[in-house]
Amino acid sequence: MGHNHSHGHNSTKNIKVAFFLNITFTVFEIIGGFWTNSVAILSDAIHDLGDSLSLGLSWYLDKKSKQSSNNRFSFGYQRFSLLGALINGMVLITGSLFLLTEIIPRLVEPQEANAKGMLVFALFGIVVNGAAVLRVRKGKTLNERVVSLHLLEDVLGWVAVLIVSIVLMFWNIPILDPILSLVILSYVFYNVVKNLKETLLVFLQGVPTDINLQELEQKIGGIDNILSVHQVKVWSLDGAEHVLTIHIVIKEETTISAIIELKKQVKSLLKEFHVEHATIEVEFENEDCYH
Repeated sequence: MGHNHSHGHNSTKNIKVAFFLNITFTVFEIIGGFWTNSVAILSDAIHDLGDSLSLGLSWYLDKKSKQSSNNRFSFGYQRFSLLGALINGMVLITGSLFLLTEIIPRLVEPQEANAKGMLVFALFGIVVNGAAVLRVRKGKTLNERVVSLHLLEDVLGWVAVLIVSIVLMFWNIPILDPILSLVILSYVFYNVVKNLKETLLVFLQGVPTDINLQELEQKIGGIDNILSVHQVKVWSLDGAEHVLTIHIVIKEETTISAIIELKKQVKSLLKEFHVEHATIEVEFENEDCYH
C-alpha cells in the first residue's frame, strides 16, 4: 500500500532548510532591531517570526504527508501538505492586511528612517531569504509554491528596503518606503489569492488545472479496441499527483489478454497527465453501466 515519492522527500527537505534559514534570520533581526533602535526592523522581525511559525507548520505537515497509506487514510497523507498551503496562504493574507494598516498612516505622515541600519539589514535579508527561495522555488507541490511565495515576499521587501536606504542616504524622501511597500504588497496579495484558489480547487476535488479533460477522454477513446469512454473522474491529491477513475467500453469478443494490454496502454498514456492512481472499469458494449 505504501508509495515512494522522490519529489515529496525533496519538498520536505526544501521546506526544512527554508525554515531554519528564516528562524535564524528572525533572531538576528530582533537583536539588530534593538541595536539600531529601528521600529521598522523590529516590526519586520515580528512579521518574519510569523513566517517562521507558518514555515515550521508547513515542514511538519509536508513531512506528515509522506507517511504511507493505512486503514484510516487509504491514499496516504499527501493531502496534509495542502493544509500547510492553505494555512500559509491565510497567514500571508492576514499579514498583508496588517502591513496595510502600517503603510497607510506612513503615506499620510512619512517617518524618518535609519538609512544605514536599513542598508545593512537589507543586504542580509536579501541573501538569507534569497537562498531560501532558491531552495523551494522549483518545488512541484502547492505547499512548496505557497512557501516560495511567502519567502519571495520577504526578498522583495528587503530589495525595496535596500533601494530606499540608498536613496535616503542622498535625498530626504521618506514617503518612498510606504510607496514601495504598497507596490510589493499588491503583487504578493495577487499571487497569494491566485494560489489559494488553486489550493481550494484541489481541496474541492476539481479537475486539476494542468489537465484538459476533453483531450484526455479523446486520447483514451482513440486507443485501438476501445469503443468509447465515460464516467471520467479526475482530481488531485496534492496539486502534483492526480487520481482518475474511468469506464472504458470494449467489444464482447475481447479476450482477457487483450483487456490486460488495453489497461497497460491506458495507464501508460495517463502518465503524461501526471495520473499516479488510476481505476479502470471495463464494460462490454451491450452491458449496462452501473454508476
